[in-house]
Amino acid sequence: MSLQIETDVPLRAFNTFGVDATAHRFVRVRSARDVRLVVDHPELGRAPKFILGGGSNLLLTRDVEAVVVKVDIAGLRVLEDDARSTLIEVGAGESWHGVVEWALDQGYAGLENLALIPGTAGAAPVQNIGAYGLELSDRLESVDVVDFVTGRSATLPAAHCRLGYRDSVFKRELAGKSLITAIRLRLPKPWVPVTGYADVARWLQRQHCTEPTPRAVFDAVCAIRRSKLPDPSQLGNAGSFFKNPVVNRTIRNEILEEYPDIVSYPLEDGTYKLAAAWMIAACGWKGQSRGGAAVHEKQPLVLVNRGGATGAEILALAQAVQASVEEKFGLRLEPEPVIV
Repeated sequence: MSLQIETDVPLRAFNTFGVDATAHRFVRVRSARDVRLVVDHPELGRAPKFILGGGSNLLLTRDVEAVVVKVDIAGLRVLEDDARSTLIEVGAGESWHGVVEWALDQGYAGLENLALIPGTAGAAPVQNIGAYGLELSDRLESVDVVDFVTGRSATLPAAHCRLGYRDSVFKRELAGKSLITAIRLRLPKPWVPVTGYADVARWLQRQHCTEPTPRAVFDAVCAIRRSKLPDPSQLGNAGSFFKNPVVNRTIRNEILEEYPDIVSYPLEDGTYKLAAAWMIAACGWKGQSRGGAAVHEKQPLVLVNRGGATGAEILALAQAVQASVEEKFGLRLEPEPVIV
């Protein structure tokens, strides 16, 4: 079966910001074999590639010159299930939230804190997605990749993916050089609820839930996310636009001295994560807009497209927010999405 190469494909439906851009060449891959066909193709093989999953961590500011490779690889199966853990294999094109729901429906707990995170399973290791006390790195076993140069397949153990805070080897050395085709997740037994995050604990307390089940944690996370974050199908956005800056104790104490109300979280290595949302709000950006681009009124970490905004306008707003935070706090916020 040969590849179907499309030309001049509108990308508005393929990015959750809902901005207009065009892919000059667009190809869908539904298996690792399809990826190897792209590598071997006389026109596509040597061309730069842009990997597209769910488009939920992406800001398009222009048309895409590289070959857009849309990942539609399906698959969900249990590889191992014993008294100690369950090992699940997931195709890279599967909806991440769909994976969380499927696992829970099958009786496999351990992913519920990551519910409602948009995007695909293949993008999850790239960003090392995380929320409410859990990161993908806590569950990732291994990743299957295809090299864009050689066409060879390989399996990378989680340790080789160099997962960090919203970071991985796929955003650095392997960016644009390999494509994730499948991931494996190991869910430990016995299940232990992760409820240390304040919002989750408060929600469970309001429900008088003292011994939460996996479903209760799932429901809590979904309710919290829906109360704070706009639905991309209703209001264009890419979730949190900025990373929370991580600083050493000295810098944290200096900022705390001047701004005692700033929200910060101690990390295991002795550093501190500062709440970017608090800083953005302190700079007066909450609910502010520039044309069709705006800072969300409930969650200032989220930039939104209120209608008709271009990617360049959203980027200009992001840069203005960065400049304000840097001027006030001396810290440069780092964007989370891929900006093209």
